[in-house]
Amino acid sequence: MQEKLAITVLVITLALFALVLILYNLMTNKKEDYNQIVLSQQEYDSRIIPFKRGDIMDRNGTYLAASEKVYNLILDPKQIMTNPDAYLEPSVTALTECLGYDRTEIMNLIQEKKDKQYVRYAKQLSYEDKNKYEKYKTDKMKELKKTGKDIKGIWFEDEYKRVYPYNGMGSKVIGFANGDGMAGTGGIEQFYNSTLMGINGREYGYLNDDSNLERVIKPASNGNTVVSTIDVNIQKIVEKYINEWEAQTGSKKIGVIVMDPNNGEVLAMADHKSFDLNNPRKLRPEYTDDVLRQLGIQEAMDDYKRKNKDAEPLTEETVLKHYDDKTIMSLGTQVAWNQTWRNFTISDGYEPGSTEKIFTVSAALEEGAITGNDVYECNKFLEVGGHKINCASRYGHGRITVEEGLMKSCNVVMMRIAQQIGKEKFYKYQQIFGFGAKTGIDLPGEADNKTTIYTVDNAGPTDLATNSFGQNFNTTMIQMAAAYSSVINGGSYYEPHVVKQILNEQGAVVKKTDPVLVRETVSESTTRFINEALFKTVNAEGGTGGAAKVAGYKVAGKTGTAEKIPRDKTNYVVSFCGYAPSDNPQVLVYVVVDEPHVEDQPRSTYASNIFQKIMSEILPYLNIFPETDTEGTLPTDDVSGLPQQEGITKESGASSEEEVKQESEAQSQAPAPTMENGQAVPEEYLNPSEEYVNRQEGDDAAVPAGIPGEDEQTGETQPSQEEETAAQ
Repeated sequence: MQEKLAITVLVITLALFALVLILYNLMTNKKEDYNQIVLSQQEYDSRIIPFKRGDIMDRNGTYLAASEKVYNLILDPKQIMTNPDAYLEPSVTALTECLGYDRTEIMNLIQEKKDKQYVRYAKQLSYEDKNKYEKYKTDKMKELKKTGKDIKGIWFEDEYKRVYPYNGMGSKVIGFANGDGMAGTGGIEQFYNSTLMGINGREYGYLNDDSNLERVIKPASNGNTVVSTIDVNIQKIVEKYINEWEAQTGSKKIGVIVMDPNNGEVLAMADHKSFDLNNPRKLRPEYTDDVLRQLGIQEAMDDYKRKNKDAEPLTEETVLKHYDDKTIMSLGTQVAWNQTWRNFTISDGYEPGSTEKIFTVSAALEEGAITGNDVYECNKFLEVGGHKINCASRYGHGRITVEEGLMKSCNVVMMRIAQQIGKEKFYKYQQIFGFGAKTGIDLPGEADNKTTIYTVDNAGPTDLATNSFGQNFNTTMIQMAAAYSSVINGGSYYEPHVVKQILNEQGAVVKKTDPVLVRETVSESTTRFINEALFKTVNAEGGTGGAAKVAGYKVAGKTGTAEKIPRDKTNYVVSFCGYAPSDNPQVLVYVVVDEPHVEDQPRSTYASNIFQKIMSEILPYLNIFPETDTEGTLPTDDVSGLPQQEGITKESGASSEEEVKQESEAQSQAPAPTMENGQAVPEEYLNPSEEYVNRQEGDDAAVPAGIPGEDEQTGETQPSQEEETAAQ
């Protein structure tokens, strides 16, 4: 028995001795190998070094958007809790006394996450906050060293915050970047997102061949700077008068584009719904809870229809069975954001009205269908395709030239000219001028309105007639501005754009946006004719654009008044597209006012007045000098020889503001309209309820099969051709 026990003890002793030898061998000969294995299983700091998103500047170098360095406050609870008696209290005290955080909250967080090495406690602290903490720590360390305590586990991580110095100014053209700077929404921020973005860098650790921890830093590559064509001062002027209009009168929508007609550069662009780029999701005051709920219900109904194509559509009464109130409010909020961020000047279509008339005349001049000296007879209406389509003046213009047709905005002249051109050539030029196609502007969300444009294949006689004076098809503001520029600059259609050049981090130009000449539209002779006619439209007696005059300057332009669907004589789009100087255009301003909030019938004068105020400030700023004497009177030879043709009287068409008033009074006292047989016009003709041809996508209603005329002077329109209304 004792022998067996002795053998067992000997075996165990030998085994322990062998184990000691093995461990000794490992410690002496394999130390580095096993250190490498152990260290490789440890976690080492590896952090992202964020890139700086590129800046956005105006044409003069003023910052419109910039990335400001901020700091995230990072806690390392694991380090703090390695010696809580020495580190916990001083670290928590530093955060509460220096940065004002809640002591209990931080204490609980550190203890709950004591095994974590990275906890982001606060985001986007300023440099002042970071500097304040570091100064506090430096001063406090002297005192803490005496007690054996220390501040540990607190550090700051770099980040960039997008800042917009002018808040809401230029919001639609600038757009905004999301919080992390990785994606832009709207405007330049979205369209040039890949240019503005950079590439994150990284700092990470690794073990070298000697098992020592090494750190490698791969620096971030910052984004490029975008220099826009926008001029801050012009943008401010535009927005000042939009805000003034909204405060004093208001409308459903209003948009303004300022453009250099000689190269397609957009100098300013704004509409009625600006928003704070530094807080883009803050809802505008008009979006009350009731409005959001109604928007949410409609969106929920549309959402259900998209997802359940074969199911019975929801109604306002049944929608709550499928969507709770919280979801509906969320949907409504998203719709409100989209409506706010939507750029009216490039995304929304509307019927342009009489601003279209210069294109009808230009096409005819180019094709030789007219000479420019042609004379027409305007007897209040023109019968086309069995329908009587009224002129802009219910009394007619009598004998009238092409030039006067533009000045007085005569629909009959335009319809006659369109007939002379023929629909093949008319719609060829509609394409040449860019209607129904995107301009290619470097902004997201541009509409083309191609579904509302007639072509040779589907246009009838009445379509041709109404298209000739700007009804029964849609355009966008940027399409109209680009086309207008080509007609007045000698025929060069330039692609509109909002960016001039791209700069790298060192400020060197890496890309320059030269003007893109897309095509030639008209000849120099046509340009001269149009410029002279539009100059007289503004400055000569009898023109519809008198409200757009700027004392001392050769301003030219064209008014527009379009009746919207439904054709109930209450909803109008009024506009004015003008430029200066008329004989050498340097700047174009286009104003569109959709459904002015006025009791009387809207007139193009509302848009002309806004144009006049904007242009009065822009012209001196651009160093475009007046061309008049000290009293501000234009040279007499600019309007000399203007014929007053038979029929251009107060009875046949108003001219001055006083004459407009007189004509309106005369119309109110005029006898009830009659048809050719002497019978009164039926009520359903005066207030037609026509069937509409649905040719449009988007927010606007369907386009009717027949379109009324318009009255630039009084704002009155005539009933639908499809209902065979008589001339009023």
